Amino acid sequence: MATQDDENRVRKLFSAIGKVWTAEEKYFDAVTGLSGSGPAYIFLAIEAMADGGVAAGLPRDLALGLASQTVLGAATMVSQTGKHPGQLKDQVTSPAGTTIAGIQELEKGAFRGTLISAVVAAAKRCRELS
Repeated sequence: MATQDDENRVRKLFSAIGKVWTAEEKYFDAVTGLSGSGPAYIFLAIEAMADGGVAAGLPRDLALGLASQTVLGAATMVSQTGKHPGQLKDQVTSPAGTTIAGIQELEKGAFRGTLISAVVAAAKRCRELS
């Protein structure tokens, strides 16, 4: 069993490269489904956003740069403001505007439900592999 000194050493090591959370072991499968597999979900979203930019007429390199910086900026806003993502979404969404038109399309495609299902499926698979 790890000691408090062990935990402090690990926390110090990983704090150098990012934020550190401590979770009970019973949450490890869910953590894997969300945080362990999550980068792939975001890579897929960035790729899809860039493809959308290309479909709308942007050059590939510009579309990919804009998509990746958009995700980085949005993640930074959530992290730094402490506001709920829904509140931030509402702040950048105008009535009858471009953003709500895009959100409507995402909702038609069950965007949130699909992401939720992906996290749950990955957590389930983690349990199966344990």
